[in-house]
Amino acid sequence: MEINKMYKIALQYKQNAYTPYSNYNVGCCVKDTDGNYFGGCNIENASFSPTICAERTAISKMVSEGCKLIDTILIIGDSDFTYPCGVCRQVIKEFSNEDTRIIVARNEKDFKIYNIEELLPHGFSGDDVNV
Repeated sequence: MEINKMYKIALQYKQNAYTPYSNYNVGCCVKDTDGNYFGGCNIENASFSPTICAERTAISKMVSEGCKLIDTILIIGDSDFTYPCGVCRQVIKEFSNEDTRIIVARNEKDFKIYNIEELLPHGFSGDDVNV
């Protein structure tokens, strides 16, 4: 099953997280609409504002490789269910559509699936700036 593969990728990247300040590791796996997988982890910085979340790391990798649409994104963290922060929700919205699945997982068998409208209702998009 796809979730098992994505969970294993996210777990691998979670182990690479750089979190000397919070000690809260997050891993992420993005599958694009071409079937490619991109992993990411959170990377902290002493001044905090340059910190980047796992979701944005994986999405940045996807976009830099030429894809602009997320098929599925899976997120795991050090606690119960780890949901994307507000900034990550906005970035996910930029590269998703109504079919994009957002999965938050405790493990390979315990997870919840959402779409972007459930996590970011009335979110800002290119439609709002007439793009």
